[in-house]
Amino acid sequence: MTFKPDGQPADGLSAPSYVELSDVRKEYDGCVAVDDLSVSIARGEFFSLLGPSGCGKTTTLRLIAGLERPGSGRIAVDNRLVSDASFVLPPEERGVGIVFQDYALFPHMTVFENVSFGLHGRGKAHIHHRVGELLDLVGLTGLGKSYPHELSGGQRQRVALARSMAPSPSVILLDEPFSNLDADLRTTLRQETRDILRVEGATVILVTHDQEEAFSFSDRVGLLNAGRLEQVGSPYQIYHHPASRFVADFVGKADFIPCTLRGDRLVSSLGRFRHQGLSGPDSAPFELMIRPDDVTIAPDPLGEAIIAETIFLGADALYTLELPDATRLHSLGPSAKLLPDGTRVKVTVELAHVVAFPKD
Repeated sequence: MTFKPDGQPADGLSAPSYVELSDVRKEYDGCVAVDDLSVSIARGEFFSLLGPSGCGKTTTLRLIAGLERPGSGRIAVDNRLVSDASFVLPPEERGVGIVFQDYALFPHMTVFENVSFGLHGRGKAHIHHRVGELLDLVGLTGLGKSYPHELSGGQRQRVALARSMAPSPSVILLDEPFSNLDADLRTTLRQETRDILRVEGATVILVTHDQEEAFSFSDRVGLLNAGRLEQVGSPYQIYHHPASRFVADFVGKADFIPCTLRGDRLVSSLGRFRHQGLSGPDSAPFELMIRPDDVTIAPDPLGEAIIAETIFLGADALYTLELPDATRLHSLGPSAKLLPDGTRVKVTVELAHVVAFPKD
């Protein structure tokens, strides 16, 4: 773990580690799925693993759950070793619950039977109390005798969540549980799930390829690329202070404008921007990251840019601007007064955070 100048951990972890992965590596037939991954997750934290398809997110989740064994490295939960290259604690002994992408409900069992599946041996009174408590919590009161095929997608997702919580696990793993739902229901259930899990006090690890989902759900996010963690931090840090070109490009829309280093300034066709911490020889080539919300435009017959394309997004409009040197830049603005394509505009760039990367 590294530390920033103010003494806070660079990855944002401010409490003792509860789930700890140390140099974890997993290969399948010589193909590296997880590449020496190390990360610490605090008790009660909501943590997301974000990244494109095939980057190792679900494999990491399966390693934590005990469904896979690491080739090297170690995994600990609450300071107890649960996996290394020679030892795997069975999933049912880890205190970990998991909600799969397809929910994995037993179709021949009722909602009550599905939720109570992990409670065998707890006593009939305890089981009935716990299942009733959970069905109330997830908004399925009175549906205990229903079967999965009689439920909507959102209701099945709630059943899967209740089943994962039934044994009161200390860690709950969510493997893209909202991806099969329509957009409006996905947003609603995401917030409801977050609220429910906060009540339970669980440590939660979510796997997703959706940055909005990761940002709105999580305290911290780990961005994976080809099995490696590119960056771990708060959603704000990931978006505004990306640690690599990959992070900057993957999270949100961004343009990368050629510029050169001149002392404490980056010089570009859009102006000069003061930077902090960049190093290199004078006139070294860099790429300046500019997000559409950093760019404002106003109609001006003498403006330096022309609107080449407009995409209507509802409350906002995304403009593609063409500069005199043929550079293309994007601007996000309110759509109430939509500007037509071909309009010449004055461009103003205001960077709250100057982010640039050496040009390859």
